[in-house]
Amino acid sequence: MRNAPEVNQLDVSSRILMGPGPSMISPRVCQAMAAPALGYMDPEFIDVLNDIQELLRYTFQTDNEWTLVTSGTGTAAMETAIGNLVEPGETMLVRTNGYWGDRMAQMARRVGGEVVPLDVSATAPLDPADVEAAFAEHDVDVFGFCHADTTTGIRQPEVGELADIARDHDAYTIMDCVTSLSGVEVRVDEWGVDATYGSPQKCLSCTPGVTPLTVNDRARAKILDRETDPKSWYLDLAGVTEYWGEDPSYHHTPPTSALYGLREALRLVAEEGLEARWERHRTVAGELVEGVEALGLELFPDRDHWLPSLNTVRVPDGVDDTAVIDFLLEEYDIEVAGGLGELSGEVWRIGCMGYSARRQNVAALLNAMEAALAAQNYDTGKSVEI
Repeated sequence: MRNAPEVNQLDVSSRILMGPGPSMISPRVCQAMAAPALGYMDPEFIDVLNDIQELLRYTFQTDNEWTLVTSGTGTAAMETAIGNLVEPGETMLVRTNGYWGDRMAQMARRVGGEVVPLDVSATAPLDPADVEAAFAEHDVDVFGFCHADTTTGIRQPEVGELADIARDHDAYTIMDCVTSLSGVEVRVDEWGVDATYGSPQKCLSCTPGVTPLTVNDRARAKILDRETDPKSWYLDLAGVTEYWGEDPSYHHTPPTSALYGLREALRLVAEEGLEARWERHRTVAGELVEGVEALGLELFPDRDHWLPSLNTVRVPDGVDDTAVIDFLLEEYDIEVAGGLGELSGEVWRIGCMGYSARRQNVAALLNAMEAALAAQNYDTGKSVEI
């Protein structure tokens, strides 16, 4: 018989999380997650689910009946949307020259879809004219895109126009707002997007594993009228949604404590107010941008398409991006991240999300960044003032 291992009590460092996720978690969310466990069909727990639905409708700005939580990370929500809306033999249009667009394309192929790649510049958002041209050339059934790209730090404007193009061609839209939900303006009903998912560990500042998803009546009708069942039983919305709403029935074991935390995180959104919360992210991230520019650094995206929740900063010539990341973590307990995919080694990704999006965190990061650059003999030319 194996001997019991000796494992010390958990003791982790307290970090300032300023990367692309996770963000720091509010003490109120942590406290909510420590609430007593309830049975999955306990009336009190069903009330928790109902509260989450109403709070999510506010956060998404939607009246969609199918507004719920997928038990999994943002990737699970992406797979839920694609796996339910794309049937074998159908065509999905995806911008494929980005990390998350590539993932969308892989998922569409795995469920039997044909992928039409929209290979346009990675340094700018989608141009509606390019999307219109792709629809004119191909018979597209589903169109997927990112509202907030954590690879490039670019925000997609003109979402309503993109959704209109798809609808005019009898196609359905899937929008990834993992890095924007509650931190950057998202208006699902006004924009006319068919399926949208977010993520809890970014601007919502909750624990991963409980990912918001909303699907409008138009997309719901398509899903319920499928000729074949989705390949994943676990992510089949026709079954999952039976647990949410009136007269719920058991589908799978929900992550109860994480759902407690999500409820509290969404309460914080409602208390602050969406527009005030969006403005806080713009203001605090704006101070971050001013600070990095004062250090002689440059943003990667054009300011017209800047994503306040995720700021990509160019790595200057002669500076080791990984050494800066390590210095910040080891000397200051501050986490930022390097570039992803094609931008690896080219940018730092600095998050300004949710509970992390506070002025004191930005001030701490800027001073630490100045010290990290100085350690590599990079002359910023200026000192950062707190």
